[in-house]
Amino acid sequence: MEVHFTPEQEIQLAQIATKEGTDAERLVKDAALRLLEEDARFRAAVQQGIAQADRGEFIEEREMDARLEQMLRS
Repeated sequence: MEVHFTPEQEIQLAQIATKEGTDAERLVKDAALRLLEEDARFRAAVQQGIAQADRGEFIEEREMDARLEQMLRS
């Protein structure tokens, strides 16, 4: 697979890579791998939520509101 960046993007990637002590190719590859891992975790969490809903495992709206409020404060 090939990925093409603009010259400006290549400069930015090279600068970040230098700061991280790696090269631009490794930086991009690592970022892509993290994206794939995060996508897999997200999809697994969604499937878990669907399974819970299918089993009738819900929380009340007030409890969800409280959880969201707590998350936003953190």
